[in-house]
Amino acid sequence: MLRLNEVKAPLDHNEDVLIQAIVDKLSINRDELLGYTIFKRSYDARKKSNILLIYHLDVVLVASAEAKVLEQFSQQSFVKISPDMSYELVCKAEDDFPNKDQQRPIIIGFGPCGILAALLLAQMGLRPIVLDRGQDVRQRTKDTWDLWKKGKIDTESNVQFGEGGAGTFSDGKLYSQVKDKRFLSRKVMAEFVKAGAPEEILMLSKPHIGTFRLVSMVEKMRTEITSLGGEVRFGHKVETIHREHNPDDSGQITGLTLSSGESLYSRHIILAIGHSARDTFEMLLDYGVYIESKPFSIGFRIEHPQSVIDDALFGEQAGNATLGAADYHLVHHCKNGRSVYSFCMCPGGTVVAAASEDGGIVTNGMSQCSRNERNANAAIVVGIDPEQDYPEHVLSGIDLQRDLEKAAYKLGGGDYKAPAQLVGDFLQDKPSTELGKVTPSYQPGVSLGDLSKALPLFAINAIREAIPAFDKKIKGFAMEDAILTGVETRSSAPICIKRDKSFQSINTQGLYPAGEGAGYAGGILSAAIDGIKVAEAVAKSILITTIAKSG
Repeated sequence: MLRLNEVKAPLDHNEDVLIQAIVDKLSINRDELLGYTIFKRSYDARKKSNILLIYHLDVVLVASAEAKVLEQFSQQSFVKISPDMSYELVCKAEDDFPNKDQQRPIIIGFGPCGILAALLLAQMGLRPIVLDRGQDVRQRTKDTWDLWKKGKIDTESNVQFGEGGAGTFSDGKLYSQVKDKRFLSRKVMAEFVKAGAPEEILMLSKPHIGTFRLVSMVEKMRTEITSLGGEVRFGHKVETIHREHNPDDSGQITGLTLSSGESLYSRHIILAIGHSARDTFEMLLDYGVYIESKPFSIGFRIEHPQSVIDDALFGEQAGNATLGAADYHLVHHCKNGRSVYSFCMCPGGTVVAAASEDGGIVTNGMSQCSRNERNANAAIVVGIDPEQDYPEHVLSGIDLQRDLEKAAYKLGGGDYKAPAQLVGDFLQDKPSTELGKVTPSYQPGVSLGDLSKALPLFAINAIREAIPAFDKKIKGFAMEDAILTGVETRSSAPICIKRDKSFQSINTQGLYPAGEGAGYAGGILSAAIDGIKVAEAVAKSILITTIAKSG
């Protein structure tokens, strides 16, 4: 089978057009083509009058034709042998696991990273124990709606904490720029499809799922984990870790204690705690686990009518069902040395309350699979650096986040309404007093005013410079009635729990930092991939250690 790249076809084409494109590109006869499957599909909208679909195809030819094509195009990059994308478990435990020399691995956190880590360990017969401070996804959804509709927050069950992680209440984007030579993303996608995701995610260049699909998916994945001997416990917050200290300041993890007082023992613990587990970061530091501060971003959510974005990017093809709602990614390098970029763009979505602590405002974006809500939204954020902006101590980034979130809470009126401002007013440095054509989607509602008080001056100046620059790329981006809602502070974790090549903490053996909260992922897909890698490392360590002891 051959991988044929860069096959172009008109936006609204039939199958015959694609077949003919394959025949022409490979210089073969029609009867030499036995079949094809779509590996990936994207689009090229640089010419709005002639938007093209771009296919990467796996093509089956008769043997003689395949040999001829490989010889003819041996120096060309657009056709190669299709790579083997199948996934094989790296090892498998015996049916009697755990025996007297073994302990079950523990996973802290049940977001994308924790779910895939648990699933892989369960598939390898290692019967993982999963602990999540939040609630199962159904109860968590109710708790989250209490914040959105009633302004009532549950600090242990919300957009950040609970089954499925922060990605559950998001656009469900499944694309990443991580290097993936082993095609682990394919394993993730296959597991998601098995759990109920649409099969099209396997071939779209920018696949997404949407919140409602994600809710049922994580339940099905949990069911598979438990059916294979795994255990998932909700409302189980880790209070402390058990760390044996060595004279060289290194250590070995031996277990943990829950807030209930119960202790569990394992020499293999995966940290998949997400980017908002601030108290857990503090606890790990107190117990000697090495942590570094790292850059992250702060900013606002911006909302436009989705039709404005569609018209700007698709022209006459705006509204085409194949294209769907248009998305964007924008970057601007400012005169003050800062970079402003769009993040977590949600076409046809809503801005949601994502706070996890009492008395703070945090915004995020969410959309359903259909992406058919009236507005488009995205984070417009400014990159900040620990050496320049929060050098005091390793957790100063958390202090900064908290300060901004509490300030936004006060600006919004102190009842979980978010501070907001029209883009036109923001650019002119005047408070907003009434809405224009764009209705903000944030619940439990917004309070119009002056967002210049919500972020440091360097960030405000950077965003004011970036928005008109973005308007040159997307006409209408700087429209006066567009809405800015504050604040966006949880784009990524402000820390990194450093690990070595074995995926273990650099100074604590048996502790496996993973995913977004540890600083090793940025989104659902990359977090899930990291969960697989860490699960493989844990499985090898447990089983190899057991073999070594028995030998």
